[in-house]
Amino acid sequence: MTLVVRMHQQGGPDVLTLEDLTLPAPAAGEVKVRIEAIGLNRSEALFRSGRYPIKPPLPCFVGYEAAGVVEAVGPGVSGFAAGDRVCVLPNFRLGDYGVYGEQAIVPASSLIATPPGLSPEQAAAVWMQYFTAWAIVEAGKAGVGDAVLIPAASSSVGLAAIQIANWVGATPIALTRSSAKADALRAQGARHVIATTEVDLAAEVKRITGGRGAQVAFDPVGGPYVGTLADAMGDDGTIIIYGSLSGEATPYPHWPAAMKSLSLRGWVASYIWSHPQRFERVSRLIRQGLAEGHLNPVIAKTFPLREIAAAHAYLESNAQVGKVVVSV
Repeated sequence: MTLVVRMHQQGGPDVLTLEDLTLPAPAAGEVKVRIEAIGLNRSEALFRSGRYPIKPPLPCFVGYEAAGVVEAVGPGVSGFAAGDRVCVLPNFRLGDYGVYGEQAIVPASSLIATPPGLSPEQAAAVWMQYFTAWAIVEAGKAGVGDAVLIPAASSSVGLAAIQIANWVGATPIALTRSSAKADALRAQGARHVIATTEVDLAAEVKRITGGRGAQVAFDPVGGPYVGTLADAMGDDGTIIIYGSLSGEATPYPHWPAAMKSLSLRGWVASYIWSHPQRFERVSRLIRQGLAEGHLNPVIAKTFPLREIAAAHAYLESNAQVGKVVVSV
């Protein structure tokens, strides 16, 4: 028997149910992993609450990013063996598999070797955030001297974007609702911090950039505020929308986009991991960034597995600076 988390209905954090189950042997193309740490993601909270596009058959397992050790491999699996330290990439459909538990069955195609020198908690906080934040380079072409606006900057992906922007010589400008997290964001490398409920965003960005505006905006929120971001952009800038935390429709900001020749584009991390050559190149760069100290996963708080509901509540509180991790 092994302790796992399943969801029998959608709703608040309390629908995450701890159960003792016996997991089967891995089937063809699958691997059984002993889970050491789980990285929580906003998409899992949306999935749990019923606000995610995928509606799963219930009951189902939950979670898709973790670090651990291979215990057994199924028929046809090559490249991994019992005892290998691995990370589970979040590249399968939520609900089809799940890593919330002491053990998990996952596709072999979702495994990647753990980067050296990381704790299990850090290893569970690498791939989703850096593959997502790599958008500022891959899609936004951020480079030396470019101003990069980062809404929800205290999230794990926001901090990853700050680190990547600094690595490529850009200027990360962290956006946060109030000044409460300003010092923490500066300590994490933000060159400037703007409290969006306290100042006029466009005016403050123009002040910081000497009137040029931002070259890249990296937005997980969507909704009408994208128009405000467009007002803060400079000519030929790119607004990247990678989430919909607002829960509202995102109107196209026609006139700012037209007058400044702005580009608006969507982004999901699968843009990288679904393409082998792109995946090989960017994963190599992420490993390089970790080894050289440019990238450093930030853990906001760690919960034990039996407190998975509390971990989800904390994730949704917006109190964190960094990744929320569950230690198994």
